[in-house]
Amino acid sequence: MLVVLRDAWATVVPDGKDRHGPLPPLMLALTVVTGLVDAFSYLGLGHVFVANMTGNVVFSGFAIAGAAGFSLAASLAALAAFAVGALLGGRVAHGVRAHRGRVLHLALVVETVLVLAAYVVAQAAAATPYAGTSQYALIALLGLAMGVQNAAARALAVPDLTTTVLTLTITGIASDSHAAGGRGGKAGRRLLSAAAMFSGGLVGAVTIVHGGPALPLLFAAILLAATTIAAFTLTRSDAAWTDPL
Repeated sequence: MLVVLRDAWATVVPDGKDRHGPLPPLMLALTVVTGLVDAFSYLGLGHVFVANMTGNVVFSGFAIAGAAGFSLAASLAALAAFAVGALLGGRVAHGVRAHRGRVLHLALVVETVLVLAAYVVAQAAAATPYAGTSQYALIALLGLAMGVQNAAARALAVPDLTTTVLTLTITGIASDSHAAGGRGGKAGRRLLSAAAMFSGGLVGAVTIVHGGPALPLLFAAILLAATTIAAFTLTRSDAAWTDPL
């Protein structure tokens, strides 16, 4: 347990000499954003995700099979928007790949603008649940935003902090544990990643059910803005962690 807590602490308050420098806590913040945004998309836009593309591939199959509550058009729109966002994020990452801090900052600027735009659209929508033009506008904006985030996370390659995909993270917790004969490494970081996603999803769901349907996007935009400011302070660093992997 002490090792797990020590690993979790090192993730939240990383050593300046660590290969990934101050990136881990910022990636945790983006994981919370993922939970908030996917809570909004699944509960507010129908059975569709804007960050979890595995879900949309499966949902597409459900829709083709005629299962109630699933839209093939919505799932394909989310997949397309995410792919375009990943393309845009890849352009950003490759354009400034010599400095990891700048990769993160530029990607966050783009993502923050897109999520803020989505919040404006959600607030302006005549009624909820969102449907028609507003539904697809929100899917497009948020899919683009999460595609950018994922491309940046992929370029930064901070271990166990992909910001969206928890399947391998949870697998790592179990398969690398002492019970499985492993060394139990990085369990604290992996648990924090899962907790961050859970927290974002929980807050997003609570605000939708008991507050306003657009509140998860507002919270996500505020968190993104704070993370963008933090990332800006890193853009002038010349520490070893800024070098590409």
